[in-house]
Amino acid sequence: MLLDPDGRPTAAGAARLPAGEELLRGLAGMITARRFNDQASALVRQGRLAVYPSSHGQEGCQVAAAQVLDDGDWLFPTYRDTAAAVARGVDPVEVLGLLKGDWHSGYDPYERRVAPLTTPLATQLPHAVGVAHAARLRGEGTVVLAMCGDGATSEGDFHEALNFAAVFRAPVVFFVQNNQYAISVPLARQTAAPTLAHKGVGYGIPGEQVDGNDLAALLDVLSGAVERARAGEGPQLVEGRTYRMQAHTNADDATRYRADGEVAAWVARDPLVRLETYLRTDGILDDARAAAFADAAEQVARRTRDGINRDVVPDPDDLFRYVYSEPTSQLVEQLALVHDELSRDESSRDESSRGEQSRAEAHR
Repeated sequence: MLLDPDGRPTAAGAARLPAGEELLRGLAGMITARRFNDQASALVRQGRLAVYPSSHGQEGCQVAAAQVLDDGDWLFPTYRDTAAAVARGVDPVEVLGLLKGDWHSGYDPYERRVAPLTTPLATQLPHAVGVAHAARLRGEGTVVLAMCGDGATSEGDFHEALNFAAVFRAPVVFFVQNNQYAISVPLARQTAAPTLAHKGVGYGIPGEQVDGNDLAALLDVLSGAVERARAGEGPQLVEGRTYRMQAHTNADDATRYRADGEVAAWVARDPLVRLETYLRTDGILDDARAAAFADAAEQVARRTRDGINRDVVPDPDDLFRYVYSEPTSQLVEQLALVHDELSRDESSRDESSRGEQSRAEAHR
């Protein structure tokens, strides 16, 4: 911890605090992330998104994960890491494509080097290791930062990824956002390990725990892990202790498994309030710059809202177009069947329309 929950530098923090401009950039990113979370949740209530897993309260982890990477590095997010993808530069409307129910991931992974959002727990981690291992074989300086939650550490893919990365010394940073719950299962029911950072010990991977609501500490610890991986020191594991302030998704009732008092205690550790308090106290942030950050966040929310509210007419051929590079005979047959059904529906609507028109003329 470099900044305590009241925004004061700790004894160990004063010498390690990132530069003021880096912290301002982080605050701007967190303000945008918070506004993006709120806007996406509103779109769910309006029926424009099928589901949204909010990262409200975890914005420090989200922004820091994107901020410590170079342009040539890769970010592998989970379904809850939409704000991290936006912070990395992915279009916010495209980020929500998958959660709206689009037929693909919603964005081009190669444009910003952000892998598709993944809903199955931990399945992205072996893929992240593969990308890092390939980069190492090619002699590139690429680092991969792979995000996951505390629940993912109970999955086999997590352990397989750590083992493979350690054996081949892949330049990958595993970033575990420990938000205390895997849906309704608390951390104590998932592991007996002292911390999730200890999970790397058995694989020969150094682990470090950091306050996930302290952006300054996150930037310090994650940037160090990234640089060690880039320098050839192999994979790194970082656990950020944070909290999911809202429900798992809009389909979850969090009051069934946690008390209001528990949530309130973590609200007092809000990463935005903590950093803003420090920056204002230290004279780094003024009202004009804070207003500019809020305006920029509102522009992102408006662009997100306008983009998601835009109706798109689906093309039925897309169901078959991208299954294989060359369609099989079965796909060709199925496509013809769909076209036949659609033409019948169109003919039926035309006949119905003509019938209504004839009856209307007869009543004149």
